[in-house]
Formats: sequence, structure tokens, C-alpha cells
Amino acid sequence: MSNLTPSATAERTYHDRRMVHADFDKAPFTIAWEVTRACAYACVHCRADAQPQRHPLELTTEEGFQLIDRLAAFGNHPILIFTGGDPMMRRDLFDLIAYATEKGLRCSLTPTATALPTKERLQKARDAGIRRIALSLDAPRPAIHDDFRKVAGSWQRTMDILHRAHDVGLSVQVNTTVAKHNAHILPEMVPFIKEVGAVQWSVFFLVPTGRGQIDWMISPEEHERIFNWLYDLAQEAPFDVKATAAPMYRRVAIQRKRQELGEDAPIAFQGAGFQYADGLNRPTKGVNDGNGFLFISHIGNIEPSGFLPIVAGNVRKDDVVEVYRNHPLFKDLRDPDKLKGRCGVCEFRDVCGGQRGRAYGVTGDYLETDPACVYVPEAFREAK
Repeated sequence: MSNLTPSATAERTYHDRRMVHADFDKAPFTIAWEVTRACAYACVHCRADAQPQRHPLELTTEEGFQLIDRLAAFGNHPILIFTGGDPMMRRDLFDLIAYATEKGLRCSLTPTATALPTKERLQKARDAGIRRIALSLDAPRPAIHDDFRKVAGSWQRTMDILHRAHDVGLSVQVNTTVAKHNAHILPEMVPFIKEVGAVQWSVFFLVPTGRGQIDWMISPEEHERIFNWLYDLAQEAPFDVKATAAPMYRRVAIQRKRQELGEDAPIAFQGAGFQYADGLNRPTKGVNDGNGFLFISHIGNIEPSGFLPIVAGNVRKDDVVEVYRNHPLFKDLRDPDKLKGRCGVCEFRDVCGGQRGRAYGVTGDYLETDPACVYVPEAFREAK
């Protein structure tokens, strides 16, 4: 079955494809650097398959500075997320943050909820240039969260660190991984997001990679139900609501807006409409693996994202700017004409495109249909 062009209605509804993709052809909006895979936790879903000790081949401090120089060469002041593992396990972390800040990168941090993020260290992170800190909170009750994270007391420690970060003036984000263990209790999370003063709730939908298992994924129907609930929540919540690893949410948002404004309304997905004063100025359209997003592993591998662990190069021998712009893998991920199955003929493919890491994790083909999506495009039904 060949890929069909979107309908005329879709062409009127969305930005011209060249406009949609031009921003991300030359530079990513967000870069995640896994500065280490060392971590004291053993979370059951861990993308990184984190280990207790640092890897001997981690990028050195000097190599980190060189990497930052090249990331700054993208020229668009991208967000740089210092992640892991637990980035706090690197002694040179604040030096790396300060250097990245000096080079014009907008820095955020995702530490693990251990004893390391003390008030003093959080203040030091802020002074070095961190604009936002994100921690994982996966349930409204300690028992469920602690079992998921495999560390007793981790729920309370997470709450304490979030409060502490807010107190020192850091912008706070809460990350929640959605899987079978907590899909039914997400509404109970809302009071805790409010309590810590979070500016964003980033709701991650499980991608089977690392220690994450396909069996833990919720069904496509459950994804759809939660997307609609998140849309309703976003209309009234005092924090931004972001569906992560779930670009299908953009389709749901457009469909819901059409219901509210009429089928012929010229709707384009513009995010949730929130722009908090944390200096990150997130884009009005979402990023996808390799399409606005870039991942650097602890040993310098260049990948489309941590959820799509296909190596396109290594910063020790390849220029990361050149790899992002011109490697066939990244170019494939930015070309909707390469998509297959339902994603390939979907009238929402330019604003969604499916989660490429999930397609890869389930089917072995990063261009295949995202198996978490329930939507059947009109062109797909007609082709049948």
C-alpha cells in the first residue's frame, strides 16, 4: 500500500509541511545528555538500564566541554537536559552546567531522588545556570511509587526534593511514567503536582526500551482515554500539561478543538499555550525522536532519543552537528513520507508522526505505525 497525501482539509488545517519541519532540520530544540548511567536506583522501567557504578568510558570533563562547544554551534540556544542515570553522581556536574550556560545553552536537570540533591547542591545548580529541575513521581501513594522505583522511602524523598528545589528558586517539573501500575490513579496525582508548585506535569507514556517491557504498556484505548482526560485537565490546571513520548496527544487536542470550534476551523497544534517564566520558551509544536530532539549517551553515542537507542555516530569521532543534520537516520525521522502503515497515510502525520521509539521497540522498525495509537486514518480505511 502506497503512502497517500493528506486530504485537502488537512492541508488547510495544518501549516505547510516545509514550515512545520524547517525549524528542526538544522537544529534540535531539546538535547538530552546522559552524563552518566550511574544511579542508586533500579527502576523497573529504566530506559538507561542504569548501573550502580560509573562507566569507565564516560565522556571526561574536557570531552564534555568540547561536546558543549559543538552543541552551541547549532546556533539556536537549545535546551540541554543534564540527565542519567543520576547526573548528581558526576563530581564535575556543576562545572559542566556553568560552561554550558556560558555558551548560551538553556540548562535543566533531572536528578534521582537520593540524598545528593541537598538544598546547598540545588542552590549550586541554580547558580551554575539550571533553569528547571525535574523529578519523577509516579503515584499519589508511597507504596506504589516505591515499588516501581524499587527504593523504600523514594516517594517522600522526591516530594521533599521538589519542595526544596522550589524553595531555592528553581522552576519545578514533575515527570510521571504511565503504565499499567498507575493508569487508573492519575487523577489522584493532581493535588501533589499543585502542592510542589510545579510549572509542568510531564506525563511519560511507557516506551519499551531498556528495562521497560511491552507487557507494561497500556492499551491504545487507554492511551486515548488518558489523552482526553489530559486535554480536559489542561484547560483548568495551574500548571502546563505535557504528554511525553505520545505525539498522538496533539491529534486528540486538535480533534477536541474542532469539536469546540467547528470542523472547518483553521486549527494548528500550538501546545498547551502556557509559557512560564523559566527561560526555556518551549516550542509551540512538539518535538519527536530525531526531529527537534537529540540524545547523547554517557559514552558519547549520538542517538535520536533515549527511547530510540539507534547509534548514528559518536562525538569522539563524529561532528554532532553534521550527524543531526545529515545522517540518514535523522533525515528519515524528519520525513513524514517515510512513515509506514497507519502513520504513513494519517492526515495528522505532520503534527504527530507517532512515537518512533515505541514503533521500534514493538516492531523493530522505527518507521512503522505507533502501536499505542488507536486512530485509524480515513485514507487507511479507504485503502482497505
